[in-house]
Amino acid sequence: MSVFAAVMTGKGTGAIATIQLYGDSAADILKQIFTLQGQKPAEFSTGKILLGTIAAGSETIDQVTIGCEDNNTYAINCHGNPLIVERLMQLLRQQGVELLTAEQLLCKTSAENNTIALEARLTLPKIKTFEGTRIILNQIDSGPEPPWFRAGLTASAKNWLQSPPDKIAVEAQKILDKSKIAKFVIFGCRIVLAGPPNTGKSTLLNQLCGRQKAIVADIKGTTRDWVSANCTIGRLAVELIDTAGLDEKLVDDIGKAAQQTALELINQADIVLLVLDNSEPVNQIGKSFTNILANKKVLAVLNKSDLPFVAQRSGDLSCLFETGNIPNAVSISAKLGSGIDYLCDEIQRLAGVENFDPNQPVCFTARQEQLLTQITKAKSKDASHPLITELLSGPLNV
Repeated sequence: MSVFAAVMTGKGTGAIATIQLYGDSAADILKQIFTLQGQKPAEFSTGKILLGTIAAGSETIDQVTIGCEDNNTYAINCHGNPLIVERLMQLLRQQGVELLTAEQLLCKTSAENNTIALEARLTLPKIKTFEGTRIILNQIDSGPEPPWFRAGLTASAKNWLQSPPDKIAVEAQKILDKSKIAKFVIFGCRIVLAGPPNTGKSTLLNQLCGRQKAIVADIKGTTRDWVSANCTIGRLAVELIDTAGLDEKLVDDIGKAAQQTALELINQADIVLLVLDNSEPVNQIGKSFTNILANKKVLAVLNKSDLPFVAQRSGDLSCLFETGNIPNAVSISAKLGSGIDYLCDEIQRLAGVENFDPNQPVCFTARQEQLLTQITKAKSKDASHPLITELLSGPLNV
């Protein structure tokens, strides 16, 4: 059998990176490149953890630990510098090792006949929150508990094999609906701060992140490009994006380009915070900018509440949209930090995660979503059972 290797940790710089090595002659390859601390002969026995160095000839690449997980499976734990990881992978390639992605190696080494469990293992490194991990692990068959006690996707699918198609279709649709919310908790949420120039978007971003990230000034149009920052808002891992102010009067090329970028980011957002100036009339942005917001999750934020109140004198905020579907406004002062806690609560409510039950069944991959969608349309057992079986134990394309 060939020997395979894959980087199992996420991309980028980290304290530690892990390279998984798998194959009948994996130990023989390690003996060629690994020297145990103290120059003693290394014994790659299952359960041992070995400390030493990996070298290419006379060139020491890194000091590592090697976890002997099985008689043909080893975890090389090295420093997380991407240059070191790449050098180790290339050394393994020179030793005849076939390099794979983490997904490919997990599929090759997994002995499970549970595709959902395998997808859960592949998803774990991508999860943004602790609660997201709980949601994913709950989708795996929970083992000895009775079927009525299990709530995950695996247990639901197994129960469907004894259920009528109409009941299956209803439950599958509920899972699809709940999954849209679950993905915010699992994979994170993109929130774009949009609105006219000088409404305090950058100050709000800094307030939500708890640190100085965006340049703040009293000059309109200070943000001419976009700035992003990562933070946590309640149950959500959030990527916040501060965009250039929406201003139909801009005529220069740089301003127009910034406006176009802002509109593209708004279109890609999960949630839009429409930041308006509490001390200005409500019609602060033109209709050409409101159309793109009509079908988005939008929360109006009336900033500068420390100044005299003017914003709603021109009428209710719903006048910004012909459909009248803008939510109630949240009044804050980003400068003073007042109203931020309430804003965070409203963001979670709008995302649907405020009272979300992490123990319910959800789908978390495109394969699962596609199969569940087909299951909702199945009219008979002959149509639904093959789809359920594929959901439980079908092949993965990685």
